[in-house]
Amino acid sequence: MHQGKYPLLDTVDFPLDLKRLDKRLLPEVCREVRDFIIDEVSENPGHFGASLGVVELTVALHYVYNTPYDKLVWDVGHQAYAHKILTGRRKLFACNRRYQGISGFPKMSESEYDAFGTGHSSTSISAALGLAVAAKMQGEQRQVVAIIGDGSMTGGMAFEGMNNAGIEKSNLLVILNDNKMAIDPSVGALNEYLTRITASPVYNRVKNEVWQRTARLKSIRLFLQKTIIAVKSSILRQSNLFEALNFRYFGPVDGHDVLQLVSTLEMMKNIPGPKLLHVLTVKGKGYKPAEENQTLWHAPGTFDRNTGERISASKAEQPPLYQHVFGETIVELAEQNDKIVGITPAMPTGSSLNIMMEKMPHRAFDVGIAEQHAVTFSAGLAAAGKIPFCNIYSSFMQRGYDSIIHDVALQNLHVVFCLDRSGLVGEDGATHHGAYDVAYLRCIPNMVVAAPMNEVELRNMMYTAQLPHRRTFSIRYPRGSGVTVQWQKPFEEIPVGKARLLRSGSHLAVLSLGHAGNFVEQAARRLEEEGIYVMHYDMRFAKPLDEEVLREVGRRFSRVITVEDGAIVGGMGSAVAEFFTENGYSVQVTRLGIPDRFVEHGPMSQLQAECGFDAAGIYRIAKTMVNG
Repeated sequence: MHQGKYPLLDTVDFPLDLKRLDKRLLPEVCREVRDFIIDEVSENPGHFGASLGVVELTVALHYVYNTPYDKLVWDVGHQAYAHKILTGRRKLFACNRRYQGISGFPKMSESEYDAFGTGHSSTSISAALGLAVAAKMQGEQRQVVAIIGDGSMTGGMAFEGMNNAGIEKSNLLVILNDNKMAIDPSVGALNEYLTRITASPVYNRVKNEVWQRTARLKSIRLFLQKTIIAVKSSILRQSNLFEALNFRYFGPVDGHDVLQLVSTLEMMKNIPGPKLLHVLTVKGKGYKPAEENQTLWHAPGTFDRNTGERISASKAEQPPLYQHVFGETIVELAEQNDKIVGITPAMPTGSSLNIMMEKMPHRAFDVGIAEQHAVTFSAGLAAAGKIPFCNIYSSFMQRGYDSIIHDVALQNLHVVFCLDRSGLVGEDGATHHGAYDVAYLRCIPNMVVAAPMNEVELRNMMYTAQLPHRRTFSIRYPRGSGVTVQWQKPFEEIPVGKARLLRSGSHLAVLSLGHAGNFVEQAARRLEEEGIYVMHYDMRFAKPLDEEVLREVGRRFSRVITVEDGAIVGGMGSAVAEFFTENGYSVQVTRLGIPDRFVEHGPMSQLQAECGFDAAGIYRIAKTMVNG
């Protein structure tokens, strides 16, 4: 497809090939890698800006270190496209994030160069420390490097890892990729601290003059570099955060000067103990539209690489994204109820809480990549009489689980958890599927577990959740669009724990939870054409269950199907089966949902079909159960 366009890159299949090149050719290698990413991602969507920003750093790392013996641990992983391209996967990159193709994130089972699998943030330092300590115990001289973005540094786990690494004295290098961005602009005191370091005119002027005047005197340059690093604390007067944790701090350095990075990394290889290299990069570097709108171009979808025009699948009126319904609805509710506040851990655009942040900035909070803090911060707000809507992606909420139990539910505080991206999420794959929230929430006392089947139901659940005297409330909804174009209807209270009957029938009962109920309706219409009539209840709540409905179903039917876009083990179907068993009903329950395995990446519709709870799968199971 791009034959002959990348003369240097075409000679590099693995890092060993890169090392054979003259160092002076590395800037051209970087240009070709960047062009390759732009060409590929413009046609096959994926994470864009983050990987463009670390091209030079990635090339330098693989040029200096002896990978895969030396270990590179990428935080989050959406910055690792250049890494994959240089480690044997360039010819496979056209299938990146596609069904049964390579993963969009580092994955140990995919390549020996992926030292540790990542998809969530702030894990790299802890994992890299484990690798470094193991190497030390085994007498190995391997180098271990963690590459972490400044957004990920706000996660508490990153500080926990640094705190431990500072006393272990293992040979660990942490590279702080400072681009002032996570997906949205980074927030918090750490971001301001890093800005003060990088903006110091005295320190940067001295450092740059040293670099320029010693360009041809490498030994003197290295000596003076070390001298500047040693006195930087007195120049900056406040650059002791990392050194207080027993890390030797180096930088900041230009993350887009590949030759300077190579020289710096070669010097640092010979310095023992924990070290931190502060690298300044630009997210989206080398592609003007991505540099100018970094949030939009984090994962832009398909686009014209020449013009930067993003390509939309359809211009016709579409149902809104569930996240957009949340964003508009919380503003409506907050206008009616001055106790409502919004909280998100670094996902204002992804969750659409940015709508509230623009209209009510004093009542909406981005707390950085810190889910545990987001939950307990919400608990504190609730204890003071506020009604927090804490919006966290389902798979990210796993990181705040203890806080849900200990700080919210145990104290029966009125916090509303809105779990975006629940269920299968598509191309992001196993690290991001929101498979487990029903199972891990329904076992918690004082917890309501709800899931809307459409946009109107989401609005009404949010309205119901903020009414007085409610318990801890969770509302799960999927990634992507719903089914209702005209969704902005007057609010109605939903009785908590009450299902709704959507279809009467005598052959079979189907109980669904959430958006997957739409697949049941599609299957039921097809079955009806063949003379098979199913009773369909939208359960709405996995906890509390509508026991009145379940008793009716248990009396009338011997065969029941449950359908949910969540883990079968411990999910709504398990709750239904438990009820029938405990209350003496002889009912055959067939549970459809996400099976007891990690589901890989691919289009959501294809993954739903693979798991068997799409309309076709429901139709097949129902027909088999009725006809035997």
